[in-house]
Amino acid sequence: MENTSDDYKIQSFDLDTQMLLKTALKDPSSVNLEKVSDILVDQSLKDQVFSKEAGRICYTIVQAEAKQNNGNVFRRSLLNRLQQEFKSREETRGRSLQEWVCLVTFICNVFDYLKVNNMPMVALVHPVFDCLIRLAQPDALMNEEEVDCLVLQLHRIGEQLEKVNGPRMDELFFLLRDGFLLQEGLTSMARLLLLEILEFRAGGWVLSGTAHKYYYSEVAD
Repeated sequence: MENTSDDYKIQSFDLDTQMLLKTALKDPSSVNLEKVSDILVDQSLKDQVFSKEAGRICYTIVQAEAKQNNGNVFRRSLLNRLQQEFKSREETRGRSLQEWVCLVTFICNVFDYLKVNNMPMVALVHPVFDCLIRLAQPDALMNEEEVDCLVLQLHRIGEQLEKVNGPRMDELFFLLRDGFLLQEGLTSMARLLLLEILEFRAGGWVLSGTAHKYYYSEVAD
C-alpha cells in the first residue's frame, strides 16, 4: 500500500520534521522513534484534524518497524506517552477543552488502527472506555464539543469496543440514557446527538435510512 506523505497531513510541520516523519514511515530504524512518537502526540493534542489522521501514521510506522527488524520501539514509546497523557487527563480537560477532545480523538484513533493479530490492543481498551465514560458525565454533557466528540468516537469504534467489553459499554450507555432523559439544561443539539447514538447502538451499530435522514437533515438545518 503506497501512500504519499501528503495523505498523512504532515504538511503542517516544518521541513525538518516532515523529513523525519517521511523517513520514519519508510525506514524507521534510521530515526529516533521516541522523538517521532512525541512529535505525533504533541501535534495531535494541538490539532483536531491531525488527531483524526495520526492513528494511520502510527499504524504505518509500527508495520514498517515490525517488518524491518521485528522491533516495537515506536509502539512502546507511543503507549508510554499515551499513558502519561491519560494519567493527567483531568488537568488537561481543566486547562483546555480543545486539547482534551483532541486527546480522546487521538487515543480512539490509535485504538482503531493499531491491532495485534487483528485484535484491538488490550492495553488501550480500559483507557478508551475511561475517556468515553468521562465524556458521558453530567458536566461534560453540558458541552456540545464533548458530546460531539463522544458520538463521533462511538460511531467509529463503538462496535469494536462492545465486542471486547460489553459490560463497560452498558455502563456507558446507562449514563448516556440517563443524561438524555434526566439531565436539565442540555442544548437541543446535545439532545439530538445523544438520541441518535442511543438509536445507533440499539439498531446494532447501524442507523436506519429514515433515522439517518431525520438526524442529518436536522444537523444540516
